[in-house]
Amino acid sequence: MQAALYGPDGFYARGEPPARHFRTSVHVSPRYAAAVLDLLRHIDAGLGHPARIDLVDVGAGRAELLGQVLAGAAAEPGLARRIAAHAVEVTPRPEGLDPRIRWSAAPPEAITGLVVASEWLDNVPLDVVELTAAGPVLVQVDTVTGAERPGPPPDRADLAWLRAWWPLRTLGDRAEVGRTRCEAWAGMVGRIARGAALAVDYGHLKAARPGCGTLTGYLDGRAVPALPDGSRDVTAHVALDACAAAGHRAGAAQTLLATQREALRRLGVDGRRPSLALAASDPEAYVRELCQASENAELTAPDGLGGFGWLIQTVGIDLPAPWCAGSMRGHG
Repeated sequence: MQAALYGPDGFYARGEPPARHFRTSVHVSPRYAAAVLDLLRHIDAGLGHPARIDLVDVGAGRAELLGQVLAGAAAEPGLARRIAAHAVEVTPRPEGLDPRIRWSAAPPEAITGLVVASEWLDNVPLDVVELTAAGPVLVQVDTVTGAERPGPPPDRADLAWLRAWWPLRTLGDRAEVGRTRCEAWAGMVGRIARGAALAVDYGHLKAARPGCGTLTGYLDGRAVPALPDGSRDVTAHVALDACAAAGHRAGAAQTLLATQREALRRLGVDGRRPSLALAASDPEAYVRELCQASENAELTAPDGLGGFGWLIQTVGIDLPAPWCAGSMRGHG
């Protein structure tokens, strides 16, 4: 998976535009970037409005999210001039990118502000393990044919992760060993001096791990077999609860796990249609609001993007106010 995505001829290393192959929240609606900007405002307030506030987009693609956030912040010069926008991506900097956006293959060493990892963790490479009569073994895949064969046992660190987060109980059950994702997420949280980190991804919790795993590929907008030959995106859902625990060990003080639907609704994003009375009084406004409601409905659809997980962890500040109230799954 590492070579297929990030090797010399890997899917991401050669600069494939993600929007050509799959649809993410930032491509669906500018309301997603507006929600990130709203979160940044709350983080800024929690930090006491520092002279510089970092906004770090990990796995930034072509920096569409950062561009939209900066455009939205333009109406607030007091905030806009303090935002230090960082795109973290393995591909070369796109031509014509907003010069305010810094571009690097690695995040800043010390961050004061907000880290956003939107559909990044699902592309952090991992191994697949299957329970056999001889015990757990790695699943090896032929990169040309896709044929599978049993490999050696996982190493001790992976076995420990499996025992803690994805126990295999029935012959033939598979698990995607998320230790690498936990380490990657902990590395991001560990770089935050004060602020917050947000991971948005399709994921699962220990009580409902998928027995057959989730590994799949995407190519030209379609789900395809997860052939690790560099021709396609290869992705697997994220054990977000395990990442949350890793973030806590790395210094996170408070944690929130919620669905995107729950999180965005706290920011006023929903798919309710505008009143028909508006159609009679101001047809153009009605059409605009109807289009926005349609986009919001896609962002919050429980069986689609709205079912994605939001993991927010803070360092040195409290959870933002919209996510502290009510019954959402936050804890210290």
